[in-house]
Amino acid sequence: MIFTPSMTGIASPSPLQFAFSPKRAPHSHGGVRVEAQLDAGQWHELWQQTSTSSQRALYLHIPFCRKRCSFCNFFENGAKPQRIADYVEALSAELRRAGQNPLVQSRPFQAVYIGGGTPSDMTASQIALLLRSLTDFPLSDDAEITLEGRLNGFGDDKWQAALNGGVNRFSFGVQSFDTQVRLAAGRLDSREKVIERLQQLSRRNDAPVIADLIFGLPWQDERVWQQDIADVIESGIHGVDLYQLITLSGSRIQRQQQSEAEAPRADSATRARMYAYGAKTLEAGAWQALSCNHWRRDVRERSRYNHMAKAGAEIIPFGAGAGGNILGYGIMYGRELSAWQQALKLGIRPPAHITAPVPKGFAGTIKGALDSGSLAFSLLPDSLVGHLMPLFLRWQSHGLAELSQTALKLSLAGRFWNVSMQSGLFEYLERNPPAEYPSVTQERENCA
Repeated sequence: MIFTPSMTGIASPSPLQFAFSPKRAPHSHGGVRVEAQLDAGQWHELWQQTSTSSQRALYLHIPFCRKRCSFCNFFENGAKPQRIADYVEALSAELRRAGQNPLVQSRPFQAVYIGGGTPSDMTASQIALLLRSLTDFPLSDDAEITLEGRLNGFGDDKWQAALNGGVNRFSFGVQSFDTQVRLAAGRLDSREKVIERLQQLSRRNDAPVIADLIFGLPWQDERVWQQDIADVIESGIHGVDLYQLITLSGSRIQRQQQSEAEAPRADSATRARMYAYGAKTLEAGAWQALSCNHWRRDVRERSRYNHMAKAGAEIIPFGAGAGGNILGYGIMYGRELSAWQQALKLGIRPPAHITAPVPKGFAGTIKGALDSGSLAFSLLPDSLVGHLMPLFLRWQSHGLAELSQTALKLSLAGRFWNVSMQSGLFEYLERNPPAEYPSVTQERENCA
């Protein structure tokens, strides 16, 4: 067997802080995919087929923002009212057409995610129009329908329009409550205003209210982060994501790193302590961990779409810049707004990057399980578990996991490093391929 530190981590007195090199990407990438080409006829034929996936979701992309946040590298379009109105009208028309296709009708969808960008920049009437466009889509009785956005400008009219249209989960990008940190990150409201609005919405108890926090932002030291966690609890919200800051190429934070004007930021070891503080404090307060980065205090919060996306479910995307997969084909629509709108007017497929279908394997199962913090061996063939066991034993010896007869459970350190561990597992399989399960590592197939 071949082992490398990027697979196994290293022995350290503090695995939480030093088991791996600092995290460089928000997600792991298991397997290899190759580009594919579909002509108009093949694309049409794709939508006439029936799905075999038992887990399906819709992703609707709203590519507009009023302001670019410092940590973001994918600002797409300024939130001009007429631009948004034209886009929502076009997207709604596309959804109404697609809702009649055999592919859509073949199986129910368990989740809908309206993301961006900033979907909450839509008006109340636009939110209502978009949601009415989903009428013909077969949603399961307990489908999770999420609207993402920011609190600034999200008035009661938008809240009610979303509820009336079927939204049963709201996710707001708070990032930090601290006013100085928020201003440096490009957020719009003060700490007091954010807490007040979250409390208002949470007390209504109409639907779960979720907030995203980022640890490691400029000016956010451990004291500020501890107050952020206290503020989350005080706000009364129903769920929270804790994400480590990753310096993305093209973001304002990356540019600041290259100048002398860079604001102080926590290093990787400090970010590890910040994660541990957040996890321990929430769990001591009876918040349940649904994944390595998500906690809830209300059973209505399921974080279903997020788990499905990480576990390889079929996700049908709509909108400029939207990504997902259809019958195994990876789909990423182009971000150019005018090209997307022109294609719809001409009745042709919008520009998209497409990758070939992936043979059915266990990559999604493994990623989804590790993201949840525990891999039950019953999810995999015994021979594959046996093949992975040497890696699992090394993770255990480095303080990253605990093994039992039935499962691998990540430690607190393992939960912090779970993306690095996922990448390490796929590297292990690439360097030590299991002959009977090539699709775990060799996720490629020639496309006609």
